[in-house]
Amino acid sequence: MRVMLLSDTHVPPRARDLPPEVWAAAEAADVVIHAGDWVDVALLDAMESRCARLIGVYGNNDGPALRARLPEVAEAVLAGVRVAVIHETGPATGRERRCAARFPSQTLLVFGHSHIPWDTVAPGGLRLLNPGSPTDRRRQPHATYMTAELYDGRINEVRLHRLPR
Repeated sequence: MRVMLLSDTHVPPRARDLPPEVWAAAEAADVVIHAGDWVDVALLDAMESRCARLIGVYGNNDGPALRARLPEVAEAVLAGVRVAVIHETGPATGRERRCAARFPSQTLLVFGHSHIPWDTVAPGGLRLLNPGSPTDRRRQPHATYMTAELYDGRINEVRLHRLPR
């Protein structure tokens, strides 16, 4: 299963739309996971119409219209992989321990908020992925998103994609 991971798109004000490469990857994926901070419901509508399957949560910059349609935490089983999605996980220090305690039955946790790509494994095996932001790189050298292949209960080929400046 081909999965695309996004977060912190901030459309608008950080960008008028997602970059064409991001749309192409979203349309090619079996599932798109968005870890919040959409900002405008129009992007949610566009992604729902253009993606085969969308799993999303709201972030701290998402108002009532998005919160009415999206949960704070989403959970799904994708190709045998138990996935949780949340926007905020707190400070980087202690993140793996906190997240493993909060999501003890999950295999993969996708999160956002920091705009900083993250890929670690907590004690006990929980994989934590933050795709960064495809539109607002902040202090990062590149805007980013991630893709992963999920197969038979395993997470394979996680890839961080750097977008041109």
